Amino acid sequence: MSAARCPKLGRSGAQAILDAVLDEGVEVVFGYPGGAILPLYDALHGSSLKHVLCRHEQGAALAADGYARSTGAVGVCIATSGPGVTNLITGLANAFSDSVPVVALTGQVSTQVLGTDAFQEIDTLGLTMPVVKHSFLVRNPDDLPWVLAEAFELARSGRPGPVLVDLPKDVQLAHLTSASRPRPQAPRLVETVAPPDLGSALELLRSSRRPIIYAGGGVGMSGAVDVFRRFVEAARLPCVTTLKGLGLLPPGHVANLGMLGMHGLEAANRAVQRSDLLVVLGARFDDRVTGKLAGFAPGARVLHVDIDAAELGKVRAADVAIASDLAPVLSGLIAELGGPLEIADWRHECAQLRERHAWDYDPPHEQVYAPRFLKALSAAQGPNGVITCDVGQHQMWVAQHCGVHRPEQHLSSGGLGTMGYGLPAAIGAQVGRPDASVINVSGDGSFMMNVQELATLVRYQLPVKIVLLDNSCLGMVRQWQELFLDARYSETDLSDNPDFVGLAQAFGLEAFRVSSREQEASAIERLLRTTGPALAHVVLDPKANLWPFVPPGHDNSTIWTEDPR
Repeated sequence: MSAARCPKLGRSGAQAILDAVLDEGVEVVFGYPGGAILPLYDALHGSSLKHVLCRHEQGAALAADGYARSTGAVGVCIATSGPGVTNLITGLANAFSDSVPVVALTGQVSTQVLGTDAFQEIDTLGLTMPVVKHSFLVRNPDDLPWVLAEAFELARSGRPGPVLVDLPKDVQLAHLTSASRPRPQAPRLVETVAPPDLGSALELLRSSRRPIIYAGGGVGMSGAVDVFRRFVEAARLPCVTTLKGLGLLPPGHVANLGMLGMHGLEAANRAVQRSDLLVVLGARFDDRVTGKLAGFAPGARVLHVDIDAAELGKVRAADVAIASDLAPVLSGLIAELGGPLEIADWRHECAQLRERHAWDYDPPHEQVYAPRFLKALSAAQGPNGVITCDVGQHQMWVAQHCGVHRPEQHLSSGGLGTMGYGLPAAIGAQVGRPDASVINVSGDGSFMMNVQELATLVRYQLPVKIVLLDNSCLGMVRQWQELFLDARYSETDLSDNPDFVGLAQAFGLEAFRVSSREQEASAIERLLRTTGPALAHVVLDPKANLWPFVPPGHDNSTIWTEDPR
């Protein structure tokens, strides 16, 4: 064995990187090779670490994101310098917006030519600084062990997020010395919940008459789903969730009013607007949730718990704010409450709202109806399946009508709204959970953003099922143009889409078309019984709009359920 491959002293920087990644328990990485990252790929040759070759660096970053969300582990992506890095940036920004733990390993030109505009040199740290928790440029190979360990700890600790390690080629090629530098000891902030905080929170809960939980993605990311459910049962509080909070309660749970916000369910928005206390858990008052902020839950006080203190009071002032991991706060509240809150009338009112605004899945036409199709698809997939989404009307239809049983089973680009997210995320989820049923629901606009990753599906024979909802337009943008721009449809027509069935078959997938109501049930059965990757091309009415809808500039008491004109 050569010195460069030796796991002892004298190992190469590339081998030290690989050893550090393996020491973190990483089993799979997603990437695309190139010149500046070539030494690391040479070290990968023959390694026990599985590498998934995506067909675009953005696909690799989004696959690492999907892997992380579906497994709870840190996702890892690799790219070369220059365009490799710039192609990663959207994926890193997506992970940053949704607080997903990802470590990106990027190649860089050798240190002796840094700053000379060398071939494929780019200011990686400067470009990525706004969309990562932290970034490292390693100039000494002896720093690699502690830098990699620090990168993984930063990615997964506190509020999770992406971390980037930039690796000059000569650092990868150099050998570590016996004087390997130790990891610096940085102080760690340990946040605790003081009794006065819980006391104030309990006072708010006990004095309210119409309290409601507003829960976000932070609950799932903190591993607090089970204690959250115990808290809901103990207090018997009605609950609404954000897009990323779907699955915190099972879909049929008596307390679950569904998603709130611009395209939230009417029962959820009506209840929030009537509430006198918002119990905000791992959520951040996003503008798509609140609508016009001044009118959001106008009579409600706020109890806000989040691990990121910067979120407390950032958008709306809290009457009680607790910067902490959620689990100890919820456990403390359960212990102190001593039983359900005395809000029987409010529970009854929320139940009536849910019943009054139940969805009608039987419209008077024979075309495919997306809400009905997705509801049936989700039921057929079962409670343990994973659904990934792209961005657009179909994303909201999934959020409204698919039964999500755990937050890690619903992967959707929330904060950044990244078209093209769904297929790479499905690849990451399927690699991370090989025995799970994984479905990607996409739209014809989003699908074309990362269509090249069909080749990745086929190369690794990943049994991802794709539901391509095709309305021959950019549906969400077209809807806004119709409602707010006097139907001046500017560059939203996609009627010249390719033959999606033929396209998928050319890549090697089984594919078929669904165009009428009578085909819906058999199409779902065919899709799910296919053993390998498959695509169902579902033809929708181009004029079908997404409802309900809180129009921009309004608060959540203004809910359109049809075109108001």
